[in-house]
Amino acid sequence: MAVTKLPAAGAPGPAEDSGPSGETGPSGETGPSGESRHVNSPLLLVLFLLLAVMFQDSVRRALAAPVMQSWMTVFVAVLIQALPFLVLGVLLSAAIAVFVPPSFFARALPKRPSLAVPVAGAAGAVLPGCECASVPVAGALVRRGVAPAAALAFLLSAPAINPIVLTATAVAFPNDPMMVLARFVASLLVACATGWLWQRHGRAEWLRPPARSSSEGQSRGAAFWGSVRHDVMHAGGFLVVGAMAAATLKAVVPADWLRLAADHPVLSVLVLAALAVLLSLCSEADAFVAASLTQFSLTARLTFLVVGPVIDLKLFAMQAGTFGRGFALRFAPATLVLAVAVSALTGAVLL
Repeated sequence: MAVTKLPAAGAPGPAEDSGPSGETGPSGETGPSGESRHVNSPLLLVLFLLLAVMFQDSVRRALAAPVMQSWMTVFVAVLIQALPFLVLGVLLSAAIAVFVPPSFFARALPKRPSLAVPVAGAAGAVLPGCECASVPVAGALVRRGVAPAAALAFLLSAPAINPIVLTATAVAFPNDPMMVLARFVASLLVACATGWLWQRHGRAEWLRPPARSSSEGQSRGAAFWGSVRHDVMHAGGFLVVGAMAAATLKAVVPADWLRLAADHPVLSVLVLAALAVLLSLCSEADAFVAASLTQFSLTARLTFLVVGPVIDLKLFAMQAGTFGRGFALRFAPATLVLAVAVSALTGAVLL
């Protein structure tokens, strides 16, 4: 009687042959030859370019339409104006997040939380950083023992009143210099009010600070360029989406619709506040999108500039991932209400 030998433990069986016909590629999808195949970004780009070449006559006719000419003009103008500030802001925020130790902030802030809140809020005026950088920095501050109220004030002020953002606002609104002051005042008030609100009503169990920074265990150079790549990809993508939305509002949406919303003081503020939340623009670039929305009042556009850096879709996701979903569900509505109310009042006084 023939005896069939079973493969030894750890040895490949018939279905686990490690030869060429049984290789598994990086994507996990195996073709007839055993090699993995998947659609990646370069392949999608090549396919897109091939389609553009195949239908170039139709594409050329579509781009020659007056509506598309207007759309492309606004889109390119917003991108060209915003990109230098975006790149500079990303480089500076990555340098601060990597090379400035969180213990520096703990030593620099007053021990009393009520005094630490305005000091931390004012620190955002001298420490450039976008929203993508401020959330992990705030998490590091809480982890190092900084009062949560002060860390949250810094989280809101740093992306809103730093020099890069204020300079970009001045460039975007050359004929309205008070817009820079209004943005600074309103954003700082929102940051401090939120910090004091947390100090009075916040609970420790709502806040779940991260146990470890994502850059820990890496060299400073690797952490720096990793932060730069992350922020450029995220912020750049949101900038493109924002520029497309601004161009669409200018070129496609009927003027009567925009005029109806823009002519109503309360509705215009609420519409641009909602737009700021949905677009999720980087704070280094949002001023140029706001400047292109000329149908709306300066107060409504100020609301757009104040709301965006304190609460939008990407910020909500980052805050939930860093501090916990329970925190984000309480923090986001509070900051949104404060940002809309303070920006509307500030605009009424200064603009």
